[in-house]
This record gives sequence, structure tokens and C-alpha cells, in this order.
Amino acid sequence: MLTSVVALLKKDFLLEWRQRYAINGILLYVLGTVFICYLSIGIKNSKLSPFTWNALLWIVLLFASVNAVAKSFLQEKRGRMLYYYTIASPQAIILSKIIYNSGLLMLLSSLAYLFYSIVMGNPVQDGALFFLNVLLGAIGFSTTFTMISAIASRADNSSTLMTILGFPVIIPMLLFLMKISKNAIDGLTPSVSYDALLILCALDVMMVALAYILFPYLWKS
Repeated sequence: MLTSVVALLKKDFLLEWRQRYAINGILLYVLGTVFICYLSIGIKNSKLSPFTWNALLWIVLLFASVNAVAKSFLQEKRGRMLYYYTIASPQAIILSKIIYNSGLLMLLSSLAYLFYSIVMGNPVQDGALFFLNVLLGAIGFSTTFTMISAIASRADNSSTLMTILGFPVIIPMLLFLMKISKNAIDGLTPSVSYDALLILCALDVMMVALAYILFPYLWKS
């Protein structure tokens, strides 16, 4: 299965490299959203509170994640899916998608956080904890939306279904992400966030396990 996962990862990377308009579009979306926030909120007059700064950042990261991961299965044509069915196991396919999307989102989230900090300022006092939280959030978003993208691809109105299924599932994860972010902004002792970090890691592991177990049944349908 490892050989299949590596081959599928190479395939996704090559397709992304050939169709660079997709990743460029997501980057443009992130940069445009941050710049609009800069123009509309009045950061020049120091009107942006740390709470608002934190909320806006996660809004940007969340919707960038949806746009980046939604194409995982929605762009795959039926003929290509049948071809995958003959050459690879469903576990290898879902693991390759999760690994690829996690790497892509960690890169995008890091760039978005860097640009957001430059444009909007950075009130974070514990930068290491905040950045770790951003990476864990990227992994959680990628795992959740990858599985939901696979489910939505089986429906006619797939984009709407992905939205309906995605946001209720992602709410618990967002609550812990926001809590850890607030602790990092306030400069609290890292030990205060250990429980939330463990729960967040458990949620990420649980989503990977659910995708690994349930995707074969979806794949056979």
C-alpha cells in the first residue's frame, strides 16, 4: 500500500504543478481577503482588537481550506475514478489525498499567517504555540474536508452538500483552535493549552481513522 500511496502523491503533485492556476487562485483569494480586511477595518487607526484579529484570521484560513480541498474528489471524473479502482486500494487513495491536502494546507496556512501578520500586525505573544495551532488546524481541516469532498462527489449538487456537511463537523475543531489561539495571544503559560492541544490532536487522529475505515464502503458504491 505504501507504494500506491507514494505513486498517488506523485500524481497529485504533478497535476497540481501542471495546473498551477488552482493554487494561484487560492493564494490570490487569501491575499485579496487579507487586503480587503486591511482596507475596511481601519487598522491604520489601531482599531483592531486581538479578539477580532484572531477571528478574522481563522475565517480566512477556514474558507481558504474549503477552496483548496474541495477539488480533491469533485474534480475527479468518473472514468478516472474507475481506473483508480483497478490499480489501488481505497485506503491508499484516501491516505494519499489526506497527506497531500495536509501538506498543501500547512503551506497555504503558513503563508497566509505570515502575510496576515505583516499586513494586519501580530498581537501574538506566544508565537510557537500559535504556529503549532495553525498547523494542527490545517491538518484537521484537510482531513475533514477531504472525507466530506469524497461524500459530496457522489451527489449531484456536490458543492452545496459539502457546505452543509462540512461546517457542523468543523465547529468543535474551530472552538478548540480559537481557544488555543486566544491563549497564545494572551501569552498564557503553554501548560494551560495542553488539554486543548491533546483534544485537537485526538480529533485529527479520529478523523483520519474514520476516513480510513469508512472510505472503502463509500468507494465500493
